[in-house]
Amino acid sequence: MKLLIIEDEATLNQSMVEFLSAAGYLCESVFSYKDALEKIEYHTYDCIVLDIMLPGGSGLELLHYLKQDKKNDGVIIVSARGALEDKIEGLQLGADDYLIKPFHLSELSVRIAAIIRRKNFNGQSIIIAGNIRIDTTGKSVHINRQELILTQKEFQLLLFLVINRNRVLSKNAIAQHLWGDDMDFPANYDFIYSHIKNLRKKIVAAGGEDSIRSIYGEGYKMQLP
Repeated sequence: MKLLIIEDEATLNQSMVEFLSAAGYLCESVFSYKDALEKIEYHTYDCIVLDIMLPGGSGLELLHYLKQDKKNDGVIIVSARGALEDKIEGLQLGADDYLIKPFHLSELSVRIAAIIRRKNFNGQSIIIAGNIRIDTTGKSVHINRQELILTQKEFQLLLFLVINRNRVLSKNAIAQHLWGDDMDFPANYDFIYSHIKNLRKKIVAAGGEDSIRSIYGEGYKMQLP
């Protein structure tokens, strides 16, 4: 799951990135309105953590842009401004949640997880894909009750494929989802092939069906009924 942290307070920004990265999220962060606008114009995130007061503009203006552009990124506003009218305006503009500073990072993580479940999994923490059972809260995968031991990247890859089941995902889209847009542009995507190969091997070894299809010249898809 990919997050964007928009927060101009450097210490808090770094703390959120470190905590949420340790929780298994891929985090990108910016500190200003201009940089945030550039990110959301060209990229999609599972959830955006958005401060209201930013150098160069308002976080509420960014939220308005997101909704006007019909983007479906989850948004949780974090702000020191606890005025009721600010909270109401943010929620009316389409924010999914509102958290007043100071807050515990564990609470932020729980709220982000709830937003992602609601948007991607109809509020459920358990996803069933064929004979694969994914627990998005416990970050675990089982096939026929046998636990699949995956690396963090393999778990995120499987989840990305399942969310987009029966849709072709380009290698570039997979690379950006797993490593972010700050990664160096690769000469080839052999590293994607290696992750796909390892994931397939583990699924089959656990007695699961290999539903990951390679689409020549395009990418990969999880083919399920």
